[in-house]
Amino acid sequence: MSEISQIQAQMIIVIHPGSLYLRIGRASDLNPHTLLHCVARKRLAGGLVHHDPFLPPQLAKSPELLQEMEEARLQVSHTLQSCLQSDGSRRYATPPQQIAVFNRRAVPEEVSSTGGEWIKPETDVVVGDEVLYLDPRLDYNVHFPYRRGELNVHPGPGGSLTAVLANLEAIWSWVVRYRLEIPLKDLRHYRAVLVIPDIYNRQHLRELMTLLLCRIGFGGCFLLQDHVAATFGAGLGYACVVDVGDQKTSVSCVEDGISHRNTRVRMEYGGGDIAQTLYWLLQKCAFPYKECDPRNKLDSMLLRQLKESFCHVNLDICGSQEKTFVVRKPKVPTCRYTLQVGDECIVAPLSLFQPELFGVTGPKAVLVQKRSLGDPEDPHDDNYLRETSRRAAKESLEPLPGGAELDGGGPPGEEDIVVDAIDPMAAGAGGLRDLEAKEFVVGPEQVLGLDQAVLQSIDRCPTEDLKRKMYGCILVVGGGMKFTGIGTWLQNRISLQVPYMFRTEQLDIITSPKEMDPETTAWKGAAIMSCLESALELWIYPVEWEKIGLKVLRERAPFMW
Repeated sequence: MSEISQIQAQMIIVIHPGSLYLRIGRASDLNPHTLLHCVARKRLAGGLVHHDPFLPPQLAKSPELLQEMEEARLQVSHTLQSCLQSDGSRRYATPPQQIAVFNRRAVPEEVSSTGGEWIKPETDVVVGDEVLYLDPRLDYNVHFPYRRGELNVHPGPGGSLTAVLANLEAIWSWVVRYRLEIPLKDLRHYRAVLVIPDIYNRQHLRELMTLLLCRIGFGGCFLLQDHVAATFGAGLGYACVVDVGDQKTSVSCVEDGISHRNTRVRMEYGGGDIAQTLYWLLQKCAFPYKECDPRNKLDSMLLRQLKESFCHVNLDICGSQEKTFVVRKPKVPTCRYTLQVGDECIVAPLSLFQPELFGVTGPKAVLVQKRSLGDPEDPHDDNYLRETSRRAAKESLEPLPGGAELDGGGPPGEEDIVVDAIDPMAAGAGGLRDLEAKEFVVGPEQVLGLDQAVLQSIDRCPTEDLKRKMYGCILVVGGGMKFTGIGTWLQNRISLQVPYMFRTEQLDIITSPKEMDPETTAWKGAAIMSCLESALELWIYPVEWEKIGLKVLRERAPFMW
C-alpha cells in the first residue's frame, strides 16, 4: 500500500453490521473492532418492556414438530453410521440414553464463590458487550437493530424504522467516539463504507445513506454488498459465496465484482439456530446444567460458546467424549460442569443440510432479490430504462436478447420480465425470462438446505462457462459455520449432486481464505476495495445526497440497483 493510500485508509471507516455482532474499524486496521450489535435504553416511566432475544427464540414444541425433528435427527445419525473413518473402519455411536446415565450423575463443582458483579450504568444508553452485564432487574429495554440479516422492524416498542435507525445511530456513534476515538465533529473529514446484505431492501438503503451522511455526519459514503466484499477479501476474481451468519445463511455467485441477481438466495437460519438445535440434542442426553434458559442472555451466550467449542464434523471422533464447561454469572457461585457428549456435536452443525432440525426455532423464509417496483424519488429508475429499451427495440424491430419476443403469447403480466437491456443476466442462454421463472425449489413445508441452495444458485448462472467456474470455487465466509471438517462435508454433498456435464471439474471449497478468520473476510474485502483507485468513482458526498438523492445512489452503486 503506498503512503498516500495508507493515509487515505486511515480516514475510511468500514462498517459491517450483523444480526449479532458489529465489525467496525479503519480501513488501515489489521482487524476490526467486534462487539455485540445491540443497545439497551432506559425505559420511560410506565413504558412497555421489550427485550430482543440474544438467540433465535424456541417455539413451543408440538408433538408433530418433535416427531419431525426426531426423524431428521435419526436420518442424520444413520448417515453418520454409514460413513467410514479415515482408516477405513466403520463409525460407531453411543446412544443418547447411555450418555444420559453418566450425565444424570454429574455434579457441578464450585470454582469460586461468585461470578463478579452486575455493572451499574451511568447513562440511559448502554452499547455493545456491556449490555450482557446489565442487571436484568434494571428498567432497560434491549434492542438488536438487525435480525435475520435485515433491519429489525417489528410491531413492538422500538420496532419502527425510525427507532431502528436511531438505535443504529446510537451504537455506531458510540463506537466511533469510544473505540475508534474520533470526535463526532471530525467525521466530516472521514468517509464510510457500509457493507450491506447481498439481498437488500432499497428503502432501507436510502435510510442508511441518510443516516451516515446527514445524521452521523460522514464526509462521504458508499455501499458494498457483503458477497462482493468477501471475494475481495479472499483475493478471488469469482466465487460462489456461501455466507453463514448468526441468523441467516446466504448464497450468490459473484464474478468480477458483480453479484448476479438471479443467483442470490437467503435462508433464515444460521449459527444461533445451530446453538438452539445443539441445546435440544443435549437435553435428550440429560444436559447437567438444568437451570439453563436460552431466553437468559448469559445462558444464550454460553450455548453459543458450547456450540463453538464442542461442535465439529470430524468423522474419526466416535463414541462418547468427556467435556467440561464453566457457568459464570454475577452474584452466584461459579460452577464447572462435566458431561459426556456423542454424535450430538456432529448432528448440530449438519442441521445446515437437514434444516428440519431447525424446527426448534420456528418456520424459516427463503428470500430472493425482487425487482424494483419503482420509486417516486427516482423517475429514471430500472422500470423507466426497461420501458424505454422496450420501446426502442419495438421501433427497430430487432430481436431481443435470448430470442424473447415482445408480443409473444406469454401470459399477461409477464412482459415486465421479457427484456432488461441493462442487466447482464439478460444475455444468458434462454434469456432472462427463463432465469426469472426458475424459482428456488423448496419442497412442501421444507426449508432449503445449504447444499441445495448452492446447487440451485449455481444453476441460475446465465452461462455454462460461468457455472463451471462457480463449481470450481466455492467460498465459505461468516462466523456461523466454523466447524472442523464441515467444508469437506459440503464438498462431498455437492459433488454427489453436480450435473453430469460439470463432473470433470475440480470442486474447490475455501473455508479460510489466506489463513484469515472467515468472520472478517467481508470486512477486510471492503477495506481493501475502499482504497483502490477504481473506488474513487463510487463515493457519494452529503451535498450530492441532499440535492439528488436516490438517483445518485443508483448511478454510483457498485451493484445493479
